[in-house]
Amino acid sequence: MASRKAATKSKAAAKRTQRGSSNVFSMFEQSQIQEFKEAFSCIDQDRDGIIKKSDLKETYAQLGKLNLNDDELEEMLKEGKGPINFTVFLTLFGEKLNGTDPEDIILNAFKLFDPNGTGAVNKDEFKRLLMTQADKFTAEEVEQAFSVAPIDVAGNIDYKSLCYIITHGDEKEES
Repeated sequence: MASRKAATKSKAAAKRTQRGSSNVFSMFEQSQIQEFKEAFSCIDQDRDGIIKKSDLKETYAQLGKLNLNDDELEEMLKEGKGPINFTVFLTLFGEKLNGTDPEDIILNAFKLFDPNGTGAVNKDEFKRLLMTQADKFTAEEVEQAFSVAPIDVAGNIDYKSLCYIITHGDEKEES
């Protein structure tokens, strides 16, 4: 009886592990997964299925970057929180591509544009900034962003509500 319980427990644990790792594969199209697999193979210089410091060093050397120190490479590897096999590699990309900053970070960024602490920023001024600063947005990208933004009749964006939408999703989109 005890061995049967142990077998059931280990099957359940295996299913949880499989489910946890298979979720990352559902985040991408099959063609994207294939591209990541090719990238992983290029980085995994010794073809052992794990990206190590020596693999990173060799990859960077091939790209002409020879002055990388060991601390920088260690920091990169720490992001994997353990050995970086293909599933971990894919998970890291999934987090980078689909992740957002924490709500407080986004709020603090908006507060820079709200010196009076009103909780709102002017839509037209914000649009001008988005289209002229840093990673410049196109008019289409601005309109897409504003389509979910809570904008009042005076043309002000309630950035606290917008931050919530960015980090938790838009209820209108999900219904």
